[in-house]
Amino acid sequence: MLYRALHSIVPPLARAVWRPTVRGLENVPRTGPVILASNHLSFVDSVVIPVVVPRTVVFLAKSDYFTGTGVSGAISRAWFEGLGMLPVDRDDSRAAIASLDTALEVLGRGEAFGIYPEGTRSRDGRLYRGRTGVAHLALTAGCPIVPVGLVGTERVQPVGARLPRIVPITVEFGRPIEVAGRFEGIPLGKARRQLTDEVMSAVQALSGQEYAGVYNERTPEV
Repeated sequence: MLYRALHSIVPPLARAVWRPTVRGLENVPRTGPVILASNHLSFVDSVVIPVVVPRTVVFLAKSDYFTGTGVSGAISRAWFEGLGMLPVDRDDSRAAIASLDTALEVLGRGEAFGIYPEGTRSRDGRLYRGRTGVAHLALTAGCPIVPVGLVGTERVQPVGARLPRIVPITVEFGRPIEVAGRFEGIPLGKARRQLTDEVMSAVQALSGQEYAGVYNERTPEV
């Protein structure tokens, strides 16, 4: 109920204020399990994508957003839960495995799951090598991956800025990458790497970012 209430208010308001340019929305299936694999430039990415997609998109968010106390903690928890986000402890070495299990539960319910294959936000604007969790999910659930390219979200609220800014934002969805029957007979590890690289190539084509060619590493401030 909270999600439906927020989703009836927040997306129209956000679209009216920021007026994002949205392309390829027809590539997002309206029903059934699907993974939206996006580049990651800002913490607002997990709000921007659900705002423009006309169906529930579940993202994982760091558990700190759900554990605050007092009125501000309750508001933060209600906000993130209302947007359909689920908590994950990024400092727990077991959290990565648990988050994949959570994602598979979401996909098993026929919902859309959003993921950033880079693992963490790009601090220099380049696109980093994708981690194979996205391929693991798609191959296990047997669902398509829709690549997403975000442009301009890093300027909405840069690190240190107190209030969001109204800047041009572009969200582009690529054609679904199907996995059914494509990797039969290929060793699982190789299949995951090939599929992940295919996804990142599609994301790069949409976002226009320079490809770093290495993994991104999380720092305490990210």
